[in-house]
Amino acid sequence: MPIYKYRAITEDKKTVSGLVEAPAESIAIDILKDRELEIISLSLKSAGKGWDINSFLNKVKPKDIVVFSRQFSVLISAGVALVSSLKILIEQTENITLKTVVSEIADEVDGGARLSDSLAKRTDVFSEFYINVVKSGETSGKLDEVLNYLADELEKDYDMASKIKGAMIYPAFVLSALVVVGAIMMMFLVPKLTSILTETGTELPMATKLLMGTSDFMVNYWWFLLILVIALPTGFKFSTRVPAIKAVYDYMILRLPIFGKLFRRIYLVRFTRSMQTLLVGGVNLSKGLTITAEIVSNSVYKNLILETKKEIEDGNSISSVFADSSEIPKMVSQMLSIGEKAGKLDSILGSVTEFYTREIDNIVANLMTLLEPIIMIIMGVAVGFMVAAVIMPMYNMASGF
Repeated sequence: MPIYKYRAITEDKKTVSGLVEAPAESIAIDILKDRELEIISLSLKSAGKGWDINSFLNKVKPKDIVVFSRQFSVLISAGVALVSSLKILIEQTENITLKTVVSEIADEVDGGARLSDSLAKRTDVFSEFYINVVKSGETSGKLDEVLNYLADELEKDYDMASKIKGAMIYPAFVLSALVVVGAIMMMFLVPKLTSILTETGTELPMATKLLMGTSDFMVNYWWFLLILVIALPTGFKFSTRVPAIKAVYDYMILRLPIFGKLFRRIYLVRFTRSMQTLLVGGVNLSKGLTITAEIVSNSVYKNLILETKKEIEDGNSISSVFADSSEIPKMVSQMLSIGEKAGKLDSILGSVTEFYTREIDNIVANLMTLLEPIIMIIMGVAVGFMVAAVIMPMYNMASGF
């Protein structure tokens, strides 16, 4: 739907500006008049949700949502009115796309819409999890408490993701540099060295022949390798949208020799933290399981959670499916059973989240310690192979004289 930018004068002679969504300019004018605004200017800002270069470059990131949520919770907890809080956040928000979204939400809420309904129109920015937590806060009349808790949990989730990404930067940088330097050597340096060896007419070792063959392929078919580098990630991204392929990928990623345990803990914490936030926010257990099934983003855990939802609806325990699964630690299913019986499921989920968050921190620290020597070994083997493939024939030639 088209979005119009306006400047207008209020009843108390103050100049205001903002955005209004309407199917036509005449309807936008009527909406503003209904708000008792005297229009100074009205211009079309956006024709709808089509692709926009500015929206692409200013994509709303998880960090933007975390900052917005924290500022929003502080304002609401301080007793600032909902619309006033949103209008303050328009000025505080740095991301242009999110600034526009908040401005639209402020206009809609000012016009009588519920906050959760406005958020639900923008699922590309706010997740179903976020929307349902806010909705439960509105329903229970505890929006300030829910927003504050939501901000806390989003910050913890963001901190965990940042810590894991930060730990992977060093090995990713070193391996990328190794690949780039190796490719440059294979395409420019190795051909010159091997041409000297070829001219001698001596029998070359297998390692040298392999090095020469690889170098020739890279020199002659560099365009094919470039296409492959671009096509593989793109093809992988689209192939994982096929449920059957994604199911295989999700299963395999849990079985990786070094990273499998880390991924299992990440998905588990994602489930327990999201489920706890929803329960504290007032979302019922069945609805909460439906939402968290989508949040975990792994089909193995998604199926477990959906099976658990069916068991709950049939009157069984939340731990019944988890207890029989090898993907869920026994401690988790036992603690969930205790929490359910004691009526303290939310607090038990919080304890599980804290325990496995600490375990993730330890795994990441150990991975960093383990990856450094592995990278050094890979670099040593690669350099050693290239040196041996070039130096050995030269040594043999020198020995023959």
